[in-house]
Parts: sequence; structure tokens; C-alpha cells
Amino acid sequence: MVNYIWGGMIIISVICGVINGTIEEVNKAAFEGAKEAVTISIGLISVLMLWMGLMEIAQKAGIIESLSKFFQPAVGFIFPEVPKNHPAMGYMVSNMIANMFGLGNAATPLGLKAMDELQSLNKNKEEASRSMITFLAINTSSVTLVPTTVISLRMTYGSASPTDIVLTTILASLVATIGAIIIDWLFYKKRSRRERR
Repeated sequence: MVNYIWGGMIIISVICGVINGTIEEVNKAAFEGAKEAVTISIGLISVLMLWMGLMEIAQKAGIIESLSKFFQPAVGFIFPEVPKNHPAMGYMVSNMIANMFGLGNAATPLGLKAMDELQSLNKNKEEASRSMITFLAINTSSVTLVPTTVISLRMTYGSASPTDIVLTTILASLVATIGAIIIDWLFYKKRSRRERR
């Protein structure tokens, strides 16, 4: 579907360019956009590789495992339906840690694996379980300690202080995550009351 939308936008822009006599500007914008996309990608890759390397070192040094054990009680409290030693718990904690360090690309496969494991615990396969909904809400809001993508973009565009965004990102993502957990809990309670009736 997205391919059709992008294709339609390209066709419409070319047609409008021909009708308005601005096809030169359309061509120029297309090539400049492609050039800028490559520049941004290289900037993102450099920062992403740095943090993925640090995550690999942290994993081999046992830091990730220690963080997982540290966060396990809180995650266990938020997800009471998930057994303590179930693989879903490990994937969820690893996903949250990857998101904390702004590694969305590393977090995505862990999140998908977590959802797969949560589905195995789901009694009603046609609907998302409470744990799946809660995990999605937390994963979407996600506390971020190091916003690598934003820092990379700020560096690419010549920001004098690209890391100034860190404190505000931590606060905003913390508020978003707490809000997501509270709203999820309220909706769960409302749904439970409705089902009891």
C-alpha cells in the first residue's frame, strides 16, 4: 500500500511539474533529496555503529545481563501474566534496554521476538493479550537515555551542541512511558469491569 502512495505522489509531482512548467525544479529537488538522504544515512550509520559496538561490548562484559536482572522485578510487576523465567521476559527487557540507548534497529527484532513469545502465552489467538498491549504501549513510548538518531541528525546538520537534546529527551520519554503505563492500566480496568458485567 505504501508503495502505491509513494508512486502516486511521484506521478502527481511530475504531472504538476509538467503542467506548471516547473519540471526542472522537480528534477533538481529529486536529485538534491537523494543526495541529502545519502548524507543523512552516513551520519546515522556512524552513530548507530558506535552505539551498537558499545552495546556489544556491554553485552560481552555482562552489563546487559546485569541490567536485565536489575529491571526484571519492575518488568515482572508490569507484566504479571508472564512467568518469571519465560523467554518473553528476556526479550522484552532486552528490547527496552536497546530502546533506552536509542538503538531502534537493534530493538525491533527483539520486540518482534517478544511479541511472538507473548502470543504463545495468549489464550485467545484472535485478540492481543493484556501483556501484548502493555508491551506495545511501552515499546512505542520507550524511555530513551541516548537519542542516537536525533544526535546524529543534529551532527549532520552542523549543530553546535548536538547532545543538548539528551536531558529533554529523557524527561519527555519518561513522562510518555509513565503516561502509557497509566492509560494502559486504566483501559485494562475498564475492559475488565465491562467483561464482568
